[in-house]
Amino acid sequence: MRRIDVIGISIGIFAAGGIIYLLLQVAGLDSMNAGIWSQVFLVGGLIGWLLTYLFRAVTQNMTYSQQLKDYENAVLQKRLEELTPEELAKIQAEIEQEKSQ
Repeated sequence: MRRIDVIGISIGIFAAGGIIYLLLQVAGLDSMNAGIWSQVFLVGGLIGWLLTYLFRAVTQNMTYSQQLKDYENAVLQKRLEELTPEELAKIQAEIEQEKSQ
């Protein structure tokens, strides 16, 4: 994520908090309660985002992890394609021998 993206997201969250505050005031809450409830929504949203982040980190479903897996699979596929038929047959025989043990 680029620095400008982080700045844009931060401004968006700040603006959303202000909009929620104004909507709560229009709905009939006084400024104190509207401020408290807008903060409750902000903290709830942050906790929700944190939980999804932790879930993705624990299950290794992050962008970097997926890119690393894709790269490893591509390297292994390229190495497999570069093998001669004799080398491939030898490796398959070794795999079969390990399975039978």
